[in-house]
Amino acid sequence: MNEVEFRGLLRQAEQGDAKAQCTLGVYYATGEGVEQDLAESLRWYRLSAEQGNAKAQYKLGLCYYNGQGVEPDLAEAVKWFRLAAEQGNDKAQYSLGVCYDEGDGVEEDPAEAVRWYLLAAEQGNAEAQYSLGGCYYNGQGVEPDLAEAVKWFRLAAEQGHALAQFNLGVCYYNGQGVEQGYAEAVKWFRLAAEQGYAEAQFNLGVCYDEGDGVEEDPAEAVRWYLLAAEQGYARAQYVLGFCYEKGRGGEKDESEAVKWYRLAAEQGHAVAQFNLGVCYDEGDGVEEDPAEAQMRIRREADQSYAEAQYVLGLCYDEGAGVEKDQAEAMRWYLLAAEQGHAEAQEKLEDLL
Repeated sequence: MNEVEFRGLLRQAEQGDAKAQCTLGVYYATGEGVEQDLAESLRWYRLSAEQGNAKAQYKLGLCYYNGQGVEPDLAEAVKWFRLAAEQGNDKAQYSLGVCYDEGDGVEEDPAEAVRWYLLAAEQGNAEAQYSLGGCYYNGQGVEPDLAEAVKWFRLAAEQGHALAQFNLGVCYYNGQGVEQGYAEAVKWFRLAAEQGYAEAQFNLGVCYDEGDGVEEDPAEAVRWYLLAAEQGYARAQYVLGFCYEKGRGGEKDESEAVKWYRLAAEQGHAVAQFNLGVCYDEGDGVEEDPAEAQMRIRREADQSYAEAQYVLGLCYDEGAGVEKDQAEAMRWYLLAAEQGHAEAQEKLEDLL
C-alpha cells in the first residue's frame, strides 16, 4: 500500500466508513504499509465494531482474547465474538465455541461449544470442522459417533488441516467410524507429516517399520522417527534410540542410542528411562556406572514398570550393583509377576 492509497483509506475511515476502519485496523495490526501499532489497530477495530462490522467485532474479540493492544479480558472477548457470530461470521462462531469449550470468559458448556462449532463448520471453517470431529470422537457435548467424527475430520483434512489429517489417519488405521484401511491411513499420516506434525511423522515411521499400508522399510521408518524426535516427540526419541541400539534401519550406534534415550527419559518416558539405565549398567554407548543404572531402573520400578521391576529383582538376586538380597529380589519379582511378566513368574517359581 503506497502513501496515496493509505491517505485515501484513512480519509474514508475518518469519515466513518466501517469497512475502511476495519481494514485500517488490520494494517496497523500487521504493520503493512504503516508502522505496527497495536493500540491504534484496536482503536480502529472498535470504531468499526461499534458500527456493527462483523469482521471488526471478531478482530476486536481476538485483541481482548490475546491481550493485543489491550489487557486480556476474556469476558469482553466473548462479548465481541458473540456479536460477530450472531451475524454469521464463521471465525467468530468457532472462537465462541472454543470459549464455551474451555470456559474462557463464560461458563464451560460443551453442548453450546458444539452448537457454535457446527454453525462455523457448516460454513466450511476447517478449524471448526476439526473441533467438531473431536467432539463426536470423544463424546464431548454430544453423543459419541465415530462415523460423524470421520465425516468432519475428512472435511477439515481435505482443506489441509494437519491435525484433522492425522486423526483421519488414526481412524483408518484402527477402523474407527470407517472400514480399516492401512493404505488410506498412510495417505493421511503422510499429508500431516509433510506439514511437520510430529505425531503423524512418528505414526508414518511405524507404518514403514511394520509394513502397514506400505512396503516395510526400516531406513524410511528411521527417517520419519528422526523428524519427529527432533521436534521433541518423546515416543519417537525412544524408538529412534532403540533403532540405533539394535542397528535397525541403519548402522548400530550405541552412543546415539543413549542420546535419544536420554532425551525421551528427560520427558518422563518410562521405557527410555529403563533402557538408559541398562546402558549405564552394561556400559553400552556410555561409561559404565552401576549407581546411575540402579537409580534409573529403580525409578521406573517404583512407577510399576514391570520390566524394570524384573531387572531390579535380578540385580538383588545376583548381587549386581547392590548387595545380594533374596527377599528383596522376590519382592520385585512378585511385583513384576503380578503384572503378567513371564520371566519374573519363572524366577518366583525357582525361588519358592
